Amino acid sequence: MPGAIYVEGLVKTFGDVKALDGVDLDVPEGTVLGLLGPNGAGKTTTVRCLTTLLRPDRGRAVVAGVDVLKHPNDVRRSIGLSGQFAAVDEYLTGRENLQMVGRLYQMRPKAAKARAAELLEQFDLADAADRPTKTYSGGMRRRLDLAAALVVSPPVMFMDEPTTGLDPRNRQLLWDVIKRLVSGGTTLLLTTQYLEEADHLAHDIAVVDHGRVIARGTSDELKARTGGERVEVVVHERDDIPTAATVLRGFGKGDITVEEHTRKLTVPVTGGAKLLAEIIRDLDTRGIEIDDIGLRRPTLDDVFLSLTGHVAESKDEDDDTKGPAKRPAKEAAK
Repeated sequence: MPGAIYVEGLVKTFGDVKALDGVDLDVPEGTVLGLLGPNGAGKTTTVRCLTTLLRPDRGRAVVAGVDVLKHPNDVRRSIGLSGQFAAVDEYLTGRENLQMVGRLYQMRPKAAKARAAELLEQFDLADAADRPTKTYSGGMRRRLDLAAALVVSPPVMFMDEPTTGLDPRNRQLLWDVIKRLVSGGTTLLLTTQYLEEADHLAHDIAVVDHGRVIARGTSDELKARTGGERVEVVVHERDDIPTAATVLRGFGKGDITVEEHTRKLTVPVTGGAKLLAEIIRDLDTRGIEIDDIGLRRPTLDDVFLSLTGHVAESKDEDDDTKGPAKRPAKEAAK
């Protein structure tokens, strides 16, 4: 049975540019799907199609049990959307912004007021509730935008790079909110450029490139596809890099990567922690002083590089630059 979000063969073109080229997704109820991909991969176009802001050219999409193409108004009543940029009215207070969204969803004034107060408290904005949002920091605006997407407690949420540009503290605050949402049964599709974020939050990850899903699985499954463990060594003297490379070549199971400016050498290995003692002993025998040595598993950055041929980008921009201009995130409430 399809999940809370089900997508089959989604296609969307803008002139000669095929933004989506047959995207397939299935997100079980109460889980988080992390949608990863470089800029221009099709992440934002996917979100826009699933939230009724764009109409796909072909394919099928079902959200919260409702066909997106046949019943878009019903879909809008069942979802929340937080876009890449905070869509709040800077001349209204935080409280007024949330009450306005509640009224757009046809809540009674008293209910909208009570829900606004509840969300302001939940998102640590109560002290600034009656200030104009133009006085808010970027992190506060982002939290207010997310609160607005939750006014009607939707069963399905879409977050398009929700923490882009936030400092570590505000990013952690939003992560905590997202975890509480999902623990309460909300289904979430999350696009992000921060691989650590997907690793931390997502039950499942789909990697998108050139409008197609090129890999799907848990974080651990994707890392396993990339390869096994790696030994990283930082030598004290740059002149020792060639000798250290010779030592590591004797233990490695693949090519050695050398970063000259950091004096770091990396090589894939098998054998686990026991191997480190042997490498340290061999380096010491050759008189090579090291600043650091460690054994690590592949990261999602390694997965990204392996699958797409380049590292993840983190530009604060729409990922589908060939498409039409951005529309306000709160259009989903209309």
